[in-house]
Amino acid sequence: MSKYYSIHEFSKIIGVSAQTLRNWDANGKLHPHHTTVSGYRYYSDEQLNQVINVKPKKRITIGYCRVSSHKQKDDLERQIDNVKTYLLAKGQPFEIISDIGSGINYKKKGLQDLLRRISQNQVEKVVVLYKDRLLGFGFELIEYIASLYNCEIEIIDHTEKSEQQELVEDLVQIITVFSCKLQGKRANKARKLIRELIQEETDGKSHKSNADTKQCTEN
Repeated sequence: MSKYYSIHEFSKIIGVSAQTLRNWDANGKLHPHHTTVSGYRYYSDEQLNQVINVKPKKRITIGYCRVSSHKQKDDLERQIDNVKTYLLAKGQPFEIISDIGSGINYKKKGLQDLLRRISQNQVEKVVVLYKDRLLGFGFELIEYIASLYNCEIEIIDHTEKSEQQELVEDLVQIITVFSCKLQGKRANKARKLIRELIQEETDGKSHKSNADTKQCTEN
């Protein structure tokens, strides 16, 4: 008498996620032996033997590195070196994917390649140096999508930026994107606002630096 396995039992035995089995069902790669009226999928011993004989591809770790502009290429190289050093110390096989583009640009070639490989169940873990190197906005969405394919996202450095610094950087990115779609006076106003935000942030850092220098001198 044939034994039947629930989707979660079957996924654990063959070493893939339950979501992968759902994807295989949807694209015709492997349909369950039967599905109950309630929608629960069940797999047979015969299917288990078939799948076990076909070993799944080994999933890898990918280090993802990003900077916003070509002017930051040196920063990108340092970021790649830091991620490589971290992953080499782990002793795991890995690849590096790098991008140059805004943190709110979802069309970057490297990011799309990363998401494609996650959705094909090729990635076990994504490692980034800082949380915002993956995306400026939408990190939680990417993290959720990755979890559907049993892929973990690991952040090396959890150092948090000041609330003001992070807010300014987010605003500059948003206004920059929308200013590219404006023309005439409205575009000039947007660019002026960007310059003022950057200048305020620069002045704030300069003031803090001077204050720190003065305190050291007094001490």
